[in-house]
Amino acid sequence: DAKFESELVDLTEEEAREMLEANGQDESGLDQLARVGFHTLGLQTYLTAGPKESRAWTIRQGATAPEAAGVIHTDFQKGFIKAEVVHFADLVEAGSMAAAKAAGKVRIEGKEYVMHDGDVVEWRFNL
Repeated sequence: DAKFESELVDLTEEEAREMLEANGQDESGLDQLARVGFHTLGLQTYLTAGPKESRAWTIRQGATAPEAAGVIHTDFQKGFIKAEVVHFADLVEAGSMAAAKAAGKVRIEGKEYVMHDGDVVEWRFNL
């Protein structure tokens, strides 16, 4: 209910997780709404990370790598060369993009690559 959800917002992540578990839930209503809404609308998220900013980008399910790059800027789509891709869970496990590359978790993908929810991408393009 709304009261339960409003109480969750004021808790730390650990406290919220404990409260959810105590009520037999594994995610908040807000998280569930966002997840179901994205699925219903045919959307997914990919991530970029750089020295200044890490960001999530929303794309339609089935988008190719150049289409996903175009969400950032149309020049990225026009000048697309390749994408260096790692899944978020693999990046977290490795600890850094360099470590993920060393572990063989980063793939080089071309123009036909269909993006997956949770991909972390470094774009290569020519303007």
